[in-house]
Amino acid sequence: MKYSLIILVIAMTFGFISCKKEETPKTEPLYHLKDQPKVAPFDGGNAYQMVSKQVSFGPRNPNSLAHQAALSFFTLELKKYADTVVLQNFTYQGYNNEQLNLTNVIAKFNPKATNRIFISAHWDCRPRAEQDKDPAKKNQPIPGANDGASGAGILLEIARMLKSNPVNYGIDLVFFDGEDYGKEGDIGNYFLGSKYFAAQKSSDYRPAFGILLDLVGDKEAVFAKEGLSMLYAPDVTNMIWNLAKKVNSTAFNDVEGNQIQDDHLPLNEAGLSTVDIIDIDLVGASTPNPRRNYWHTHNDTMENISKDMLQQVGNVLSQLIYSLEFSKPSA
Repeated sequence: MKYSLIILVIAMTFGFISCKKEETPKTEPLYHLKDQPKVAPFDGGNAYQMVSKQVSFGPRNPNSLAHQAALSFFTLELKKYADTVVLQNFTYQGYNNEQLNLTNVIAKFNPKATNRIFISAHWDCRPRAEQDKDPAKKNQPIPGANDGASGAGILLEIARMLKSNPVNYGIDLVFFDGEDYGKEGDIGNYFLGSKYFAAQKSSDYRPAFGILLDLVGDKEAVFAKEGLSMLYAPDVTNMIWNLAKKVNSTAFNDVEGNQIQDDHLPLNEAGLSTVDIIDIDLVGASTPNPRRNYWHTHNDTMENISKDMLQQVGNVLSQLIYSLEFSKPSA
C-alpha cells in the first residue's frame, strides 16, 4: 500500500510537470518570409558600373588619394538614396608608426525603426600584393575590383533600389574600411572597420541579422555556405541559400565550405549574427583555374567581374529584402 501510494504520487507529479510543459507558450518568431512578395528588380548592370567607377579611382588603400576620392563618391552617391548617411571616422596606428585615417560609411533606411537588418562589404583595397608573381609589384596596392569593389558596388545598387522601392523596416548598408590592411598571418591588423563598428555600436542596436559580401563578382564564382557563418548563424545562412534556389541563382552551392576569417568574425563575436557570402575558393590564390588565381595580386581587375554574377547575388538579396516581414511592428 505504501509503495502504491508513492507510485501514485510520483505519477501525479510527473503528469503535473508534463501538463505544465505543454502549457508553456511558444516564443513568436522575430520575422518570417512572405510567400508571394512583391520583389523590386535589382540591376546587375548598374552594380557593374558602380564597381567600375570605384576601380577608376585606382587602388583605394588607406591614406591614398584614390581612397579619398572613393570616400567622396560613396558619400555623395548614398546621400541621393538613404535617409541618413553616417561617416564613422577613426584612426589606427599601423605598421612603422603609420597613422591610418579610416572611415566606415553607414547608409540608414528607416533609421528610427527598431526592426532592422544590415548588409555590409569592405571598400578599401589591400596596400600590398604578396601573392603577385612579379616581385617588383609585391609592395604595391592592388586594384581591388573583386576584393572590395564588387561588394560595395552591390550595396550601392541596393541603396538605389531601396529609394525607389522602400520597405517598412530598417536597413543599414555598412561599408567597412581597413578590412585588408594586415600583413599575411597578422590577423590583428585585419578587419579594422568592422572591429571599430562592433566596439562602437550602441547597446540598443540589435539587428535581426547581418549579411557580409566579399569577393562576389567573379564570372565563375561559387558561393558555398561559409563555415563560420554556419557556426554563428546557421538559420540565416540556410534561409539565404534556400532563397537562392528559389530565384535560380546557381552560383550558390548548397554545401558547407571552409571557415574564412573575414569582417563577419568580429561582428559575430560582438553578438551581431552575420553571414558571409564569399567566393571561398579564391582565397589563397590556389584554385585549379589559373585565371581565378588573382587574390591579393595586381590581376584583381575588371576583366574578372561579371554583370551576371552581380545580378545573381543581387537577386538573392532583393528576394530576401522584400520577402522579410517582422512579426511585431517597430517600437
